[in-house]
Amino acid sequence: MKTKGLQQGVWWLSLAVLAALCLFGGCGSSELIFPTEYQAVFLDNGQAFFGKVSDTGSPYLMLREVYYVQTLVEQDKKTTANILIKRGSEWHNPEFMRINSRHVVVIEPVGADSRVAQLIREAKAAPAAKPESSAPAPEPKAASPPPPPAPAPAPAAPPAPSPSGRRR
Repeated sequence: MKTKGLQQGVWWLSLAVLAALCLFGGCGSSELIFPTEYQAVFLDNGQAFFGKVSDTGSPYLMLREVYYVQTLVEQDKKTTANILIKRGSEWHNPEFMRINSRHVVVIEPVGADSRVAQLIREAKAAPAAKPESSAPAPEPKAASPPPPPAPAPAPAAPPAPSPSGRRR
């Protein structure tokens, strides 16, 4: 009987230790911590974004200071060039992105010495591009009057009489 009581005591102690670990050790916490300033977020549609990830435990993770790669193709030279674009210069000027976590394939740290990190540093050091003017669009010019109608064609001459003397 003492073994049965001892087994129950060990079981309850194990359960208490497990509960304490879960409560105080972050069991169930799905917030990711990265050792680098920027992360690469790859989506299931092939898109990749670079930025500062937060709210990874949320159904919609947060990405700030967002950059993405755009490929430029020069048809005449048959060359391509990849450039890093800072998101936020679009017309709606977004400050962050919320990404549906179900579409995230992988999140990786961007190495401090990587080409992406270098391009981000260069973009931050460069003067910011001026956004388009917020002045209202110019009023459309008044439509010019339509051109005068073309002169009517001259009336056709009556048909020549046929040899039989009748008109056709």
